[in-house]
Amino acid sequence: MQNLDSTVVATALPAMARDLGEDPLTMGVAITSYLVALTVFIPLSGWMADRFGAKQVFMTAIATFTIASGLCGLAHGLAEMVAARVLQGLGGAMMVPVGRLLLLRRVKKDELLTATTWLSMPALLGPVMGPPVGGFLTDLVSWRAVFWINLPVGVLGLLLVWRIIPTLPKSLPPPPDVPGLALVGSALACLMFTFETLGRGLVPAWIPEAVLLLGVVLVVLAVRHCLRVKNPALDFSLLQVPGFKITVVAGTAFRVGAGMVPFLVPLSLQLGFGSSASQSGMVSFATALGAFAMKPMAQFALRLIGFRNVLIWNAVCAALTVAFCAAFRPGWPMIAVFMVLLVGGLFRSLHFTTTNTLAYADVPTEKLSAATSFYSTAQQLSLALGVAVAAAVLQSSVALSGRASAEMPDFSLGFLVAALLMLLSAPLSIRLPADAGEGVVTGRRKK
Repeated sequence: MQNLDSTVVATALPAMARDLGEDPLTMGVAITSYLVALTVFIPLSGWMADRFGAKQVFMTAIATFTIASGLCGLAHGLAEMVAARVLQGLGGAMMVPVGRLLLLRRVKKDELLTATTWLSMPALLGPVMGPPVGGFLTDLVSWRAVFWINLPVGVLGLLLVWRIIPTLPKSLPPPPDVPGLALVGSALACLMFTFETLGRGLVPAWIPEAVLLLGVVLVVLAVRHCLRVKNPALDFSLLQVPGFKITVVAGTAFRVGAGMVPFLVPLSLQLGFGSSASQSGMVSFATALGAFAMKPMAQFALRLIGFRNVLIWNAVCAALTVAFCAAFRPGWPMIAVFMVLLVGGLFRSLHFTTTNTLAYADVPTEKLSAATSFYSTAQQLSLALGVAVAAAVLQSSVALSGRASAEMPDFSLGFLVAALLMLLSAPLSIRLPADAGEGVVTGRRKK
């Protein structure tokens, strides 16, 4: 449901902008506000699951997300949309990491890769279905229907969780690190506000710079606080685990670039090619189709060349496919665009499967709650940054060229920036031990 929501919104963005009287590039805030809320609230998810029970928190999160989806469909202005999307983010912040925690607590280490692959397969139905469903719903019904489709999915999800998932025992974790949560959340919110508004004329020019300075100060204070307290909001001691550290650092660079692509593709097809929402949706879903096809092959690739080589060389291949998107022009046949996006989806899916598995391979069981909160925060922050950076690159390119709106050269620059960020993750992965993840792949622990 969550992955469906993120992909249908990107496809419906131009129609939402026309109906609400906003610029399509400004409407990117409808995506980033949701991702920011996710990022801000995720650090609390591990403590909530331990204190109130993972199943109960999971069901509450699904209900919150579903209700917020209905409110998004009723919005009549950008402010109402942003408020509803923030509520959606609150639900999503508890839904994804707690759902992952339910899995991680019940599988053995040598089953982790298989379990992660199976967990990802249903989640990929959202991106596969999202672009075409979003396009057709927007053209045939309304952009509002892309949110209302979550209502039956959410109700079904609640029934399935209630019926199938066993209730895990609660625990009495230490009190949450309220000062740490406040510092982390405020710092992330300030940084995302800056990326969303800097140089785009949405607020007075001095405000983004002031908020950026405040955000940097809050980041320093948050890190300093989390390093000093016993049960911090974000446990930075996890960065002492080599596999976890590399997947967070290198994975963030890769995900920022990869997060730009779902924002750039539908906009480039609709604003650059002149395609309808349904036409762009049918082409855009090639990326998710490629990702879906890669999942069964991921285990073979990791067994063949190992985690380290996959993270290095796959990053290069994924970056090249995104850079190739910079050559898109209206004269291209849609089947050619489709194939480029399909191949790109294959490489990005392999990278995400690799990092998602390796991140938890060597994390002690008692640290899993903290690890899921930390890693999910890094994931969502990078995806939010991807959308914000993509919108900022387009806005800057349009302003510098003197054009009234974004055209294909502007989108080409966006794809090149995305490719460069993804490529950056390759050298960052070189320090990963050659035998990293061995116990996950073969069932044997590293020697």
